[in-house]
Amino acid sequence: MAGIGFALRRLTDRDDLLGIVQGYAHSTIVSSGPWLFTILAVGSINLFGIYFTDLEELISFRIVLIYNFAFSLAFSGPILLVATRYLADMIFKKAVIEAPGMLIAALFMLLGTQAFIVVPFYVFVVDIPPLIIAGALVNYFLVTAIWMVNVFLTALKDYRSITMAFFFGMAAGGAMGLFLAADFGAFGILIGFNFGLGLIFFALVARVFAEYPYRITRPFAFLAYFRKYWDLALAGLIYNLAIWVDKWVMWCAPEREVLESGFVSYPIYDGAMFLAYLTIVPAMAVFIVNIETRFFEHYQRFYRDIEHHANYERIEENHQNLIDALLAASRNVIVLQFCLCVTAILVAGPLFEAVGIPALQLGIFRFGVLGALFHVLLMFVGIVLAYFDLRKVMLGVQVLYLLTNGLFTWITMELGFPYYGYGYFMASLLTFLIAYGVCAWHVGRLPFLTFVRNNASV
Repeated sequence: MAGIGFALRRLTDRDDLLGIVQGYAHSTIVSSGPWLFTILAVGSINLFGIYFTDLEELISFRIVLIYNFAFSLAFSGPILLVATRYLADMIFKKAVIEAPGMLIAALFMLLGTQAFIVVPFYVFVVDIPPLIIAGALVNYFLVTAIWMVNVFLTALKDYRSITMAFFFGMAAGGAMGLFLAADFGAFGILIGFNFGLGLIFFALVARVFAEYPYRITRPFAFLAYFRKYWDLALAGLIYNLAIWVDKWVMWCAPEREVLESGFVSYPIYDGAMFLAYLTIVPAMAVFIVNIETRFFEHYQRFYRDIEHHANYERIEENHQNLIDALLAASRNVIVLQFCLCVTAILVAGPLFEAVGIPALQLGIFRFGVLGALFHVLLMFVGIVLAYFDLRKVMLGVQVLYLLTNGLFTWITMELGFPYYGYGYFMASLLTFLIAYGVCAWHVGRLPFLTFVRNNASV
């Protein structure tokens, strides 16, 4: 699934600054497109929307978007990870004729199952006008569909079309949302935002079908993978719950806001954490362009030589080269993310004051940045575990992250406002240290895993 990474790496290897800038810009969109689209579009609407409509309408739009992104990501995790594994296996076998059918079937299954969650919630749990309900439901399904199409992005080669889809979708969504805000309030903003999401979704789907120009065949064949890879599906659910559990816990804080519609949130905490997550975007871009591609080359060489009956000395040499590549990648990410973390913490005070962000968010933001440092490292460890098919180990790591993030956040919430954000930081740190140790132990005995533990014939 690292296909687009090699295309982007060729761009960055050009002997000019423009190639480097273009390569990492495209990589940023591929790795963080849906999330960046949301932050930038919502940020522009919140910044300029006050000139077109009142604050209450902006709050209604923002809370709907937060709920939709939270629950769509959390509950779509199992299908997304199983679909990713199925697509990766098809690419490995060089038999991707079923890819278009899998996309259609996965979208049908994903949207169908999500309907049982989102429709009752908006119809029976919260009290909002029917037009807002309609806009919120459309938004939820579009966001969920984009998560699904996002599975295919790193397998595509045409990075320019992906970037253009997100750019024009973001611009159109933000502009139309502001245009409709004056006459239709929150409903108008939702309609405009949904229009932008729709542009992104259909452009990406068109790109997928262009990459895989085959007829729809055996669309539901990937369902068999749920029995075989149940632990992978469960890991997808647990991990996405772990990402959001600290926000949900903080929605129980004494300072939370409860709207008349029934929505509960804590904007101070949520806003600070979303800003903190922005610091991981460069690391994600570097991962796709450099880290995953270089690691994959050593990974592929290790298993290819085994398939070609290499001797023990060659296998050990490849094993050591793979470990060296992982260590070099870890060092590069840690240095990059640490520098970004320190810079963000130091400039946060003057920056928040300059752009008008409430000072109450400063401490939470700084803890969030520290947490994001270890969160992104934990993500990379999880990807390495997935490469070596250590699914149950990966599941155990995600369960630990869910439990520690929920528990530590609850404890720090009870301790009071000065400790808000500290729970997320401690959970990310502890889980990363344990996950890194477990991953290093397994990678250190990779030949044993290959010939004994993961050998179906033994």
